[in-house]
Amino acid sequence: MADSLKDTGILVLGHGSRLPYNRELIESMASMIRDIHPGPVRTAYLNMNEPDIHAGLQSFTGTEIKKIVALPVFLASGVHVSKDIPRELGMSGTGNAILKQDGEDIEVLLAEPLGADECIANLAYRRFIACCENGLV
Repeated sequence: MADSLKDTGILVLGHGSRLPYNRELIESMASMIRDIHPGPVRTAYLNMNEPDIHAGLQSFTGTEIKKIVALPVFLASGVHVSKDIPRELGMSGTGNAILKQDGEDIEVLLAEPLGADECIANLAYRRFIACCENGLV
């Protein structure tokens, strides 16, 4: 299946922040995804950091991809994921958008946020154990 995904780009979306850690976290996440995804992986930010979402979409120019999946690194589907990000991606009520690049139509999709998932619960529990061990509880 991995080979069938090489013509699909991933746009890892972060909220953005004045604090450098937010950008570093999103770039690190994108790097980890890049290690396992055969297609191009880029980053973009909703607020304060560059590239913004429009520039992030444009960064796929010349890659010959057929589809871009915007992947929000957010836990829940709040206002940013349900309204702000789709608006920035140019999505209508259909849940997808078409972007013109290199004379081709590129489909843009929005993935669900991370949400409640067993791997996130396990990570949260590991953070709890580390806190207890460091605090000598």
